[in-house]
Amino acid sequence: MRITYPVPAQTSSVFVVVTDRTPTDLSSIVPWRMRPSHRRAARDALGTPRLTLEAFRSARSPWRRMDLSAEDLRRVRRARHHVVVTSTAPVEEQPEAAQVARAAARGIAEAYHGGLYDPLTGAAVYHCAECPGERRDFHLGDDWLGWRVSCADEEHACALRLGAAAPAGADADGGCSCLVTTSRGLRRFGLPEITLTGLACAHSLCAVTVLRTVAESLLAGHLAWLSTGLLAPCRGVARRLLVAGMDYAVLSGGADLDSGPFHIPGADYGSPRGTPDEESGLLRVRLTPAAAALSCLRPGGRDGNPRPHHTPGLLVA
Repeated sequence: MRITYPVPAQTSSVFVVVTDRTPTDLSSIVPWRMRPSHRRAARDALGTPRLTLEAFRSARSPWRRMDLSAEDLRRVRRARHHVVVTSTAPVEEQPEAAQVARAAARGIAEAYHGGLYDPLTGAAVYHCAECPGERRDFHLGDDWLGWRVSCADEEHACALRLGAAAPAGADADGGCSCLVTTSRGLRRFGLPEITLTGLACAHSLCAVTVLRTVAESLLAGHLAWLSTGLLAPCRGVARRLLVAGMDYAVLSGGADLDSGPFHIPGADYGSPRGTPDEESGLLRVRLTPAAAALSCLRPGGRDGNPRPHHTPGLLVA
């Protein structure tokens, strides 16, 4: 059985540089003061939808209300200026188009000693003078993936609050199953965001690790498909996800159908392919029992080496 998801014709990325220095001449920075790995691509894209630069006074910036942590949001609002780097490109030009835009934003942040934020992941993109900057090779772990962790029912959240230690025996007694972990950032590559549900709050760190593992596996196949040039409005993937040869997870789009292909609920298949704000729904992920048993590690034995242990509260049927 296979599951299909919609693939937009183009996707967008936005990066926001917050600074107290007045951005007087952005053309002297992009592309000339960028790191070499993406300088030529930025030069060719500058002034096209693939790479646009805009400067705002903070009070007039459309990015004062980004979905960030309270501390990051305070920094965004206290800064005097925002420089917004935007890239809209055909999906087959990802991830390079997003990398070039972020490389330009890094160069601006370095030149004006500002902070760099990615509204899609909801987090800061860190940089320093000694760091390699935007690498030519793409790695999802280079601040391209964010996540949101919450309880399925906030009004009746269980006693195991997020980040709190689980009482002894909580897992063995069944614990809770209200944890919801949802990715942020995959849609810029034309892949739906993924959500992991039915977990216990005590396993929030494990849930993020699982989410990253699933995202890396799905995105690798997605980008390989984009590189073939044989694009279609929808792409089909196997419902059983293999990671390192292991039957790791089961994918669905909501309803757990017994047979036949199905689309992800929430996607508007009647609209023209390529609508920039097209809703792509969510890919739902359920771990297999074998993967759930190996998804948390703890020190074990006298040698201190980690060993897998079964955590019954991690996977709730």
